[in-house]
Amino acid sequence: MSELRETAMTSKAWPFEEARRLLKRYQKSPPEKGFVLFETGYGPSGLPHIGTFGEVARTTMVKRAFEALSDIPTKLICFSDDLDGMRKVPSNVPNPEALEAYLQQPLTSVPDPFGEYPSFGEHNNAMLRRFLDTFGFEYEFYSARDFYRSGQFDEILKRAVERYDDIMAIMLKSLREERQQTYSIFLPIHPETGRVLYVPMKKVCAETYTVTFDDEDGKEWTLPVTGGNVKLQWKPDFGARWAALGVDFEMYGKEHATNEKIYDAICRALGGRAPEHFSYELFLDENGQKISKSSGNGVSIDEWLTYAPTESLAYFMYQKPKTAKRMHFDVIPKAYDEYHQQLRAYPGQDLKAQLNNPVWHIHGGDVPESTLIVPFAMLLNLASVSGAEDKETLWGFIRRYAPEATAESHPDLDKAAGFAVRYFNDFVKPTRKHRAPTEQEREALEALKFALEAYDGPVEDEALQSVVYSIGRERFDPMRGWFTALYEVLLGASQGPRFGGFIALYGVPETIALIDKALAGDLA
Repeated sequence: MSELRETAMTSKAWPFEEARRLLKRYQKSPPEKGFVLFETGYGPSGLPHIGTFGEVARTTMVKRAFEALSDIPTKLICFSDDLDGMRKVPSNVPNPEALEAYLQQPLTSVPDPFGEYPSFGEHNNAMLRRFLDTFGFEYEFYSARDFYRSGQFDEILKRAVERYDDIMAIMLKSLREERQQTYSIFLPIHPETGRVLYVPMKKVCAETYTVTFDDEDGKEWTLPVTGGNVKLQWKPDFGARWAALGVDFEMYGKEHATNEKIYDAICRALGGRAPEHFSYELFLDENGQKISKSSGNGVSIDEWLTYAPTESLAYFMYQKPKTAKRMHFDVIPKAYDEYHQQLRAYPGQDLKAQLNNPVWHIHGGDVPESTLIVPFAMLLNLASVSGAEDKETLWGFIRRYAPEATAESHPDLDKAAGFAVRYFNDFVKPTRKHRAPTEQEREALEALKFALEAYDGPVEDEALQSVVYSIGRERFDPMRGWFTALYEVLLGASQGPRFGGFIALYGVPETIALIDKALAGDLA
């Protein structure tokens, strides 16, 4: 056994813990299909949101961990339930009123409000695939419409007819009495209107594999369950899909966790083996509300990538998946800097620590070197005090601070400078608020100004931090009050970087001038 595999067998990183659980599934014999199948599901009722990306990213992390533990081949599929009926019109699309006439039509039968694809479902599928492809995920895409219509699902659908009573018994136990009266696992697609119908079955025939029902106008129809004429309700669909494909691992949000036993029971009733599961906590917007595709609250994939690279988003997704996380714009700088902190730590770590490091899982073990020598939070503060409108303004300070750095030699730093200017102008500048210093703070700022004017030491982070610290230590207890004053009075922020590092980057004369402005009342 290789050292990597041996170490991975005891790693406490959550993807390895999940991968080991999955490995036990095939301890006695390898999978008959020749590979271990990971699945992620997507409901294209709205534009793909950041939680969708998180599900694929996290599943990929478990897949990579499994590949480090085993030689069994793996495959990841992304399954889109695009045959689902449109229950409500999303609010974040052009001319939403034009879609009202298509309610309950399969999403792949609803016109694309953006005018780019044959249907709304195909538009949303394309948006999902575009991003997954951009990030470099290795996956196969499955469309429910194609899956039902092509015959790939026919065998399981026939089995569902044969075992209809057994599956209905599983479902009925979970339903209110009123719903039990009209419920069926099958949803016929009306031959004339194309609508997905929620109607009771009058007959389910195992000899002809057909269902008979009355439509909303009382007209009786008999349809074969094969060929895309019906679809399964979403809970039976989950279990049936697992049975049809032989899914070994699927993760989903905690809203599905209560239905897990139902999905598993239906999968087994149809002759399949239930997969291993992983239930993750939900993402919340700034108000603590669940992020929703249809309402478009929270941060979108494209919005995050406007202010930070994809790796920082993957880092955010790696952290504590069992804990609910607020997903708002103010989490981006912290995720950006912490990701690079982990990158810088990685080369000096032993193998055990490396396998516990999020960047191993983000990059599948092929971890790049960080060239971000100035933290993103520091670049934001620099953008603030310099009023930077473009990244070249920041590079003027960076070149003096680190003469050896160029955009070519430090691409991470160059990207971060551009992101910082954008983030500052969109989020920091509109809410930035300097305050006037108190008498105690004024006296301390004057002392810092005089100390900097007399300073003739190296313009380096630690040396300048000592100057800042010595001024505060004589006047503040606890010291937090001093640093809070520096941030709020000079930077117009509630928190900030190590101030010695900021002075080294911004410049000693420039910092003296900034203090003069604050003391003169020109900032507040």
